[in-house]
Amino acid sequence: MQRAFDQVVHDVALQNLHVVFCLDRGGLAGADGPTHHGVFDFAYFRCIPNMVVASPMNEEELRNMMFTASRHNGPFSIRYPRGNGVMVEWKTPLKEMKVGTGRLLREGEEIAILSVGHPGNFAEDACNQLAKEGFYPAHYDMRFVKPLDEEMLHEVFSKYKKVITVEDHAIQGGFGSAVSEFMTDHNYSIAMTRLGVPDRFIEHGEQKELYDECHFDAKAIMNAVRQLVGSEYLVHH
Repeated sequence: MQRAFDQVVHDVALQNLHVVFCLDRGGLAGADGPTHHGVFDFAYFRCIPNMVVASPMNEEELRNMMFTASRHNGPFSIRYPRGNGVMVEWKTPLKEMKVGTGRLLREGEEIAILSVGHPGNFAEDACNQLAKEGFYPAHYDMRFVKPLDEEMLHEVFSKYKKVITVEDHAIQGGFGSAVSEFMTDHNYSIAMTRLGVPDRFIEHGEQKELYDECHFDAKAIMNAVRQLVGSEYLVHH
């Protein structure tokens, strides 16, 4: 997609054409290495007028996003990772989503985790482990980087004073940046931690190793929660 950016702007978005972009290898692509890591698309797609930017947490969400995109008038991008899925029974009935809406996966106390895409599964794992320690963060699967679910974000920032964003994308210009912009534009003042791919090119490696290296796996999310709530119990990478 990086090579086709100009065509996306001129030949699709400018005319608001109904084109669905399905981006494989969204995020860290493992052994394919730095030339194939798809970690810049949120940044360069969300600045394009008319473009919808979405990322599913699992196979069911992917099917529903593709179904939704097929009925949407205008350009629509869906990015998903390389590798195996997380669901056993994934052939669920198709449901149309309202574009720009997230979903609350669990209520919580004191702190909220906002995820987009497959790292939402890491966040769920982290929440399950943290519950054993007496931490109960809320978890929202935002689903759309553009348009953001502003109603949901107003709810989050009104209810929680500590927020963590998680994405398999470059920290600069990605989902966390979009949430930060929303927070600034609406004069919210909270403590926020952004987890994602750091500002450097990531080398080859198993995906699990790279998620650990970039500090947005379940262990990193757990540590971010502990740090924001002031716990001294940290698991070091």
